[in-house]
Amino acid sequence: MTVNDLVGTLPLTVVAGQDRLAAEVTGGYVSDLLSNVMGFAAPGSVWVTMQGHQNIVAVASLAGLAAVIVAGGAVPEPETAAKAETEGIVLLTTPLSSFELVGQLYRSGVKGQ
Repeated sequence: MTVNDLVGTLPLTVVAGQDRLAAEVTGGYVSDLLSNVMGFAAPGSVWVTMQGHQNIVAVASLAGLAAVIVAGGAVPEPETAAKAETEGIVLLTTPLSSFELVGQLYRSGVKGQ
């Protein structure tokens, strides 16, 4: 499954990284604690968070994640979107709560590590 497959089936909006939607999704992770994501999210995962500041891009890059999904209708800061473009990170948003989104990701075939 690719990030583009998720964008085509779930209520996701591409904020940055349009050219990287072919990235393979190997799993999922949900957390708002950055150190937790750095320590436990596997490369190729999609990360669900409610945070929209620039540090999420740095964490996604460091962990080798396929995409970051900002849930709950939260809007990433403009600087975050710009940094995601520069770093080649797919940044998505959704109006769904983290709970609802993770359920839909799981039903779509995205599993945890």
